[in-house]
Amino acid sequence: MSELPAPALGLRTLGFRELGRVDYEPVWRAMQRFTDTRDAHTTDEIWLLEHPPVFTQGQAGKAEHVLFPGAIPVVQVDRGGQVTYHGPGQLVGYLLLDVRRAGMGVRELVTRIEQSLIDLLASYGVSACARSDAPGVYVDGAKIASLGLRIRRGCSFHGLALNVDMDLQPFQRINPCGMANLPMTQLCDLLGPVSIAEVQARLRQQLVNSLGYADHMTLTGGLELT
Repeated sequence: MSELPAPALGLRTLGFRELGRVDYEPVWRAMQRFTDTRDAHTTDEIWLLEHPPVFTQGQAGKAEHVLFPGAIPVVQVDRGGQVTYHGPGQLVGYLLLDVRRAGMGVRELVTRIEQSLIDLLASYGVSACARSDAPGVYVDGAKIASLGLRIRRGCSFHGLALNVDMDLQPFQRINPCGMANLPMTQLCDLLGPVSIAEVQARLRQQLVNSLGYADHMTLTGGLELT
């Protein structure tokens, strides 16, 4: 594990919400509301979930990278990056963090997220790495996790997507992250059957470690997905 210095977090507890499988757009709107209404005392949160099939096109996205979406909806969103796919069996983590309070820059936050994924995969015996020219995490040149963030009011939302045990075929309908012929992989292809619940539990701990929080808790209630 690569050691990163702990950021100077104003609040040392990280809250997790485990939302199950939920539609993309209500969660996106909830992230926006959370970010727009939080204040200096709001606890940072990470939302862990899966989505039904959807393509999301980031702010830098170009229409020509959406090749033939078919019946899968394409949603234009306010994160960085280009087009990606979300679907069942992919573990998504949305990081709602006050990065200004933490004293972190965006590049450092991305590095810490990537490191949490690299350490998670290492716990399964899978060697992975990041790339300086394309955010995300890769195994033998194939992409296993994508990253895309938005910073507003000094706070982050959107986040990461880790391919665990899913149908990878829809990635062939796009140029993932704007990269033609980018091979994609997933944890079950490297290990055999794997429980997404177990991966989620491991990811929680890795994010706490990589982001430098002293404690974490599970949050329930108080979140409207409309």
